[in-house]
Amino acid sequence: MSREQVLSLLLQQENQYVSGEAMSRTLGISRAAVWKAIEALRQEGYTIQSAPNRGYRLDSAPDRVREGELTGPLAGCHVGGKLLCMDTVDSTNTECKRQAMAGAPDGLVVISEEQTGGRGRLGRTFQSPKGRGLYVSALLRPQLPPAEVTDFTAWVAVAVCDGIEAACGLRPQIKWTNDIILNGKKVCGILTEMGLESESNALQYLIPGIGINANHAPEDFSEDVRPMATSLAQELGHPVRRSELAVQVIRALDRMYAAFPQGQTGVLWIKYRAACLTPGNQVQLITPVSRREAKALAIDDEFRLVVEYPDGSREALSAGEVSVRGMYGYVLNRVLSRAILWNCPAFLCSELEQLDRPL
Repeated sequence: MSREQVLSLLLQQENQYVSGEAMSRTLGISRAAVWKAIEALRQEGYTIQSAPNRGYRLDSAPDRVREGELTGPLAGCHVGGKLLCMDTVDSTNTECKRQAMAGAPDGLVVISEEQTGGRGRLGRTFQSPKGRGLYVSALLRPQLPPAEVTDFTAWVAVAVCDGIEAACGLRPQIKWTNDIILNGKKVCGILTEMGLESESNALQYLIPGIGINANHAPEDFSEDVRPMATSLAQELGHPVRRSELAVQVIRALDRMYAAFPQGQTGVLWIKYRAACLTPGNQVQLITPVSRREAKALAIDDEFRLVVEYPDGSREALSAGEVSVRGMYGYVLNRVLSRAILWNCPAFLCSELEQLDRPL
């Protein structure tokens, strides 16, 4: 822990020297402990200068997402006020569930450098190469009936777009419901899961999991995925600093979460509709036995996709698979129906899979 605290202090000084005595006094640790933390950080790739009578100065840092780089910028945030940063984990969503069952507080954020068992839509697995992406999940405990969180993943999508724009200057689009798109390719996916109390069906927790293709090169994607996926680095032409991306995405989530329970989501709706590229496009509606062409017209106030069929009839879809013609082939996008979601048998941990993690 002292290593993360020392790193946080160095980062807060922005290339200024900090004396070992000052760090010792601020952190309540010995000068020897400060020195050991500095040496450990150097071994991890941090360039730290030292000067007699002046102390230590951080000159450069590797691309790591760790507590010491996040705590200062996230000071005052509820979401991200408590962090669990890991080198490797089976899944950040799964770890969030474990933390939830152990009584972890509302607002906990779990981040990992890699995932060995990342999960996507329909139980699919996906690779999360170490040091390439941003893999983050938040444990939220909103005091809401389950029926009022059906649009929650849409707000998460808006927050992710806000965070990416703040960190990189790129404004992504959203494919209904929450694929995050840059230049027609998927750069991020969101998997939202929740837990319900077995008898009352009351919401126990909500876990939005976010996976952003940050510094992936084309060869980091499998051949079948490569034509459909992109990364921030590919779009920008240079790597992004993942810790800064994490800070901006978590800050945006914090703002969204503060607005959501208070019914202040009007601006979020405006942003979602402005960013959603599905309306106006030809789509294909896919069932186990058929495929039907339609034109997507709008997203209604119940978050349903309104489509018009060739015969002129219209339908508002809250379930099914929808693909957008011309966007990385036909990419399936499933939304669980409210009937399935809210009328299911009572169970302790109900999982709502709204969409894939990143490709």
